[in-house]
Order: sequence, then C-alpha cells, then structure tokens
Amino acid sequence: MLARAVVPGADHMGFFITAAVGIGGSVVGGFIGRLIKKPKRGATVHPAGLVLSIVGAVLLLLALRLLH
Repeated sequence: MLARAVVPGADHMGFFITAAVGIGGSVVGGFIGRLIKKPKRGATVHPAGLVLSIVGAVLLLLALRLLH
C-alpha cells in the first residue's frame, strides 16, 4: 500500500496482487540491504528493514508497470 501511495499513477490491482507486491518488495529490500551491509551477527532483521522494504516494493511496482 505504501509503495502505491509513493508512486504516482493509477494501478488496477486487487488486494492479493497488492499484498504480493508488498511481500516481494520486502524480499527485494532485504536482498538490497544485505548487499550494502551485512546485519550484525545474531540479528534477525536488517536495521533499515522498513525503509528497504518500501524501496523494494517501489522498485517491484515500477518493474510491473514496465511489463504491463
């Protein structure tokens, strides 16, 4: 939902596709975060997890727009 609020324009997606973009964005954001800096030993989440999840969801949403 946040990625769709950040990226302007109309997206005709239902609830499940929006949820899938959010979950996929979280995975993409976690991957980006681990590329930049490894979390401390024993940490279960990356310190910048929320921000990177939104960034990942925005990137995934833009990629979906290019494919559609």
